[in-house]
Amino acid sequence: MASRLQTNEKSLVRIAVQGQVVPPRCYGWEVTAEGTAVMLPSVGGITYNVRLGDPAFGWVADHVEPGVSFAAAKGKPDENPNRALSAYACIGNTVRLISGPADGRTGVVTGKHGGVEHLIVDFPPDVLRKLHGDDRIRVEAWGTGLELLEFPDIRLFGVCPELLHRMRLRKDSQGRLVVPVAAVIPPELMGSGVGSNDSYKGDYDLQTQDQATLQRLGLHRLRLGDVVALRDQDTRWGVGYRRGAVSIGVVIHGDSRLSGHGPGIQVIMTCGDGRILPRTSAAANIARYLGIGRFRSSRGKPRSRT
Repeated sequence: MASRLQTNEKSLVRIAVQGQVVPPRCYGWEVTAEGTAVMLPSVGGITYNVRLGDPAFGWVADHVEPGVSFAAAKGKPDENPNRALSAYACIGNTVRLISGPADGRTGVVTGKHGGVEHLIVDFPPDVLRKLHGDDRIRVEAWGTGLELLEFPDIRLFGVCPELLHRMRLRKDSQGRLVVPVAAVIPPELMGSGVGSNDSYKGDYDLQTQDQATLQRLGLHRLRLGDVVALRDQDTRWGVGYRRGAVSIGVVIHGDSRLSGHGPGIQVIMTCGDGRILPRTSAAANIARYLGIGRFRSSRGKPRSRT
């Protein structure tokens, strides 16, 4: 077994941030990349049948967010307190309900959807059925400022230490960080969100209008929660192209038929000089690592996180 990578996690601040269920958005008629008009379920709300571990494609929906979507109760999407919720909450953080019939039950942060600034959370199925549209949560936010001490040139975003240690990372003989990924995505397929000025608060989309290329690269098999490598993507100080750079992200929402859009990928790791070495693994999915989504036990509890 590989030795545990050293981090600065003991120095990180744990801070409470709060939010409440976001009502589902209805955008009305939208024009697809094929030039047809559609009106589909979209972001927000409580989604009962789409969970982490499910396919990212095939849903009759647009940007569907698995589980439950939250935002801060007050404030505009790009202002406090929404900014604090989006920036400080990290994938893998524990979420506790603080109102409603399921008060006290817990879930897990699984992604941050940029633009709408939604926090996406996985709960057991029985909790989903008890939730109300105005229920509130408290997140024990932990992970902002996380560093890999042996890799000072690799930046981390929006990932909690517990998840990081379950991702089967290792250092190879050439001093590179080996990261298991479900797929490697070329830069020309990255779309909406390119040019964003930071990687803390959201995601950006894999473009899916070229189905032949997706099939050729096996990207049509992506699942929600998959860990993926983004080739030639430098997201240290924004989102853009740099040859040789590598970013690692998590698929957080479903496909879209809109031009330039598709499954959303939240970056959790990036390096500008190629010290990240992706290695393909079918098991590279945060639902497996954390025992959530489709990998929860039949009693709704996270399975053994080994």
